[in-house]
Amino acid sequence: MKPLVSIIMGSTSDLPVMEKACKWLEEQEIPFEMNALSAHRTPEAVEQFAHEAEHRGVKVIIAGAGMAAALPGVIAASTSLPVIGVPIKGMLDGLDSLLSIVQMPPGIPVATVGVNGAQNAAILAAEMISLGDEQITQKVKIWKSSLGLKIEQANKELAGISDYKFKC
Repeated sequence: MKPLVSIIMGSTSDLPVMEKACKWLEEQEIPFEMNALSAHRTPEAVEQFAHEAEHRGVKVIIAGAGMAAALPGVIAASTSLPVIGVPIKGMLDGLDSLLSIVQMPPGIPVATVGVNGAQNAAILAAEMISLGDEQITQKVKIWKSSLGLKIEQANKELAGISDYKFKC
């Protein structure tokens, strides 16, 4: 199947964070692709990737980057597809990359999730795609409903702990 989501990172060192997006999309059976391209080291390849993504059937791009974090913005400047930035924790606990991604100039929006929030980026991408795809809408609804069940189960388990005393 053609990928609906494209995950791109500035370096393979970002893979431990970005694989969380891959895992979630894989579990939901939402087709995706993954690439490593650098806004600073391979700028022409990044622009070509961004220009061609829509023609390949991609609906949303998730771009992870650390430090200067130019990748999401460069991609957003080169495509009309929605881009979700994932700030990668590096220097300054990820604040540097977070600020680089959220401070885009007018006309070049990049949706941004929390530092190392690749799973949330995948969920947001699926929610965007679900606006025009009923199957993905149902997948997102089912997954989100499971979140409450996990908390209810955890609460039951906590209620079963009678000997534990909290110390304040």
